[in-house]
Amino acid sequence: MSEIDESVRAELTRLRESIDNIDAAVVHMLAERFKCTQQVGVLKAKHQLPPADPAREARQIARLRELAESAKLDPAFAEKLLNFIIAEVIRHHETIADETIADGTAADGAAADRPVADGTAATTDRTIADGAR
Repeated sequence: MSEIDESVRAELTRLRESIDNIDAAVVHMLAERFKCTQQVGVLKAKHQLPPADPAREARQIARLRELAESAKLDPAFAEKLLNFIIAEVIRHHETIADETIADGTAADGAAADRPVADGTAATTDRTIADGAR
């Protein structure tokens, strides 16, 4: 393989640094999103509401697809990403609800402070339409 021209290497480095910064921002935004959805999960558990809200999910997926189109992002990709996030949110809500049933911790808000990113990947057989619960 031939040596990469220094100007090309510099441009690659510049672009990759931008990508790294964007990735960091995405992670931080997801963390903030999950903090909010954890609070929603506590509220739902406290009031015995179901973890999933298919009508809300459908509205949000339609909204996200429109945003993706206007941003020149593949709407199908955006929907897949959101479906993955929603599955994780629902998993968290189910866990909070189970904890509430078992010992009442979510009902008094204690579960809201626990970590939300546990490294597991959620899977679901449902076709889910949105995650901003």
